[in-house]
Amino acid sequence: MSKQTVLGRVTQLAKANINALLDQAEDPQKMLDQLIRDYANNIADAEEAVAATIGNLRLMEQDHQEDVEAAKEWGGKALAASRKADELRGGGRAAEADRFDNLAKVALGRQLQSEKEARTAEPTIAAQTEVVEKLRTGLDRMRAKLAELQAKRDELVARAKSAQAQNRMTDAVKNVDVLDPTSELSRFEDKVRREEARALGKQELAASSLDAQFEQLDALGDDAEIEARLAALKK
Repeated sequence: MSKQTVLGRVTQLAKANINALLDQAEDPQKMLDQLIRDYANNIADAEEAVAATIGNLRLMEQDHQEDVEAAKEWGGKALAASRKADELRGGGRAAEADRFDNLAKVALGRQLQSEKEARTAEPTIAAQTEVVEKLRTGLDRMRAKLAELQAKRDELVARAKSAQAQNRMTDAVKNVDVLDPTSELSRFEDKVRREEARALGKQELAASSLDAQFEQLDALGDDAEIEARLAALKK
């Protein structure tokens, strides 16, 4: 995965409109959990890319520093060889002096090469440094977005649970209204009252039957008395 690709993904993810995604979600908790996993994976990928880019940058910086130090070292060797050549030439040893001057020239050539390599690496190092800073900025934005996602996820889960509890309560109230147990009790009470009324009616009926029987008995008694008195009169 190239650093340009990762940087593009970081920029795209950092601009994601999470609220719009949440509005379209049928199951916010599952959607948010998946988004969090995706973001965590993207952050891990970006971290690897940033680490690789930083590693390459540090290697280039080390190479650049080595070129700078080599240029300085070769410059010192050139100076030492030149001074030795001057010393030998002053002592009349021209052949040896020429040899040290040639060594000085070789050292100066090496110094020049090291300086060129150092200068050539500097624009690349500057560009890589800028890339690293952009990737780090993108990572910070992704981490902030991940924290926002996690907070939003917790908020929506709590709201969803609260809404579910309210819906269950509403459904329960509706069921109570539709199947009101007090109405069943009222019907049962009416039935009991009808049974009680029937019992009272039977009791009254039984009482009236007894009264009639006693009245009949009294009537028979009267008839007997009349017959007895009639018989007495005939005697």
